[in-house]
Amino acid sequence: MRPAHLCLAVLVAAVWGVNFTVIEVGLGHFPPLLFSALRFLAAALPAVFLVGRPKVAWRWIVAVGLVLGVAKFGLLFVGMGAGMPAGLSSLVLQIQAVFTTLFAALVLGERPSGVRLLGMGVALAGIGVAAVDEGSAGPLGAFALVVAAAACWGASNVLTRRAAPPDALNFMVWVSTVPVLPLLALSLLTEGPTRDLAALRALDWQGAGTVLYVAWITTVFGFGAWGWLLRRHAASTVAPFSLLVPVFGMSSAALFLGESVTALRWCAAALLVGGVAVTSLTPSSGRSSRPGVRTPRARRDLLSRT
Repeated sequence: MRPAHLCLAVLVAAVWGVNFTVIEVGLGHFPPLLFSALRFLAAALPAVFLVGRPKVAWRWIVAVGLVLGVAKFGLLFVGMGAGMPAGLSSLVLQIQAVFTTLFAALVLGERPSGVRLLGMGVALAGIGVAAVDEGSAGPLGAFALVVAAAACWGASNVLTRRAAPPDALNFMVWVSTVPVLPLLALSLLTEGPTRDLAALRALDWQGAGTVLYVAWITTVFGFGAWGWLLRRHAASTVAPFSLLVPVFGMSSAALFLGESVTALRWCAAALLVGGVAVTSLTPSSGRSSRPGVRTPRARRDLLSRT
């Protein structure tokens, strides 16, 4: 990988990691479900005119939009709004790789190897350590919501594999059109129109900036750059960079939000990242070993990790 491409891969991981800190700031301006709805609205409205028509059937766009957009992001934003720290959220969400493997085995008949099962066990041990750490300092209910968000992410990954989108950015932009109305409806029902209107009336540059970051920088730039790298390099070359996301997530939360990183949290990070690395990066029969050559399944696997 060229130095410029290497820097781009690290930049994308940094963008996705810092995203959790930006979400935490945005939750100070908006109720969680309204913030999530605005994220998808801002990502979808201009971008649909840039990416062209959908390249997969609408049933897959709707299915992934509901599971990923409404369920996963709704649970994540609500969990963080309920007190789950940004840095820990960026780490715990990586357990989605384990859920993806489990759901793929149940739905797609993909049998995980012994090495992957070992990696899943290590990652689950990391979740246990993180739960102990959070239980001593914060609400376990919020922790459980983020774990549930990771499970929904895993389910959406399996749906994405079935959809087999040829263009990751095109797919994500059209998926972003689906959650807007359901999330707005849920926000009105659970957070209330008074609270939503008050947040919109109080909108300032910082609040608008958080929406634009999570929509355009994280989604449009992030997935666009990631897809660009995948078209030029082997999946096994690009994939490891996604493991940097919790590193940037925890570091940015400590730097900008003053979140402490305890010894238990470092232990959880080592177990989770190590376990996810083994679970995600173990070669499968669907991948080519030649640099620059990626099977359709390899591309889908890379999309599922991001």
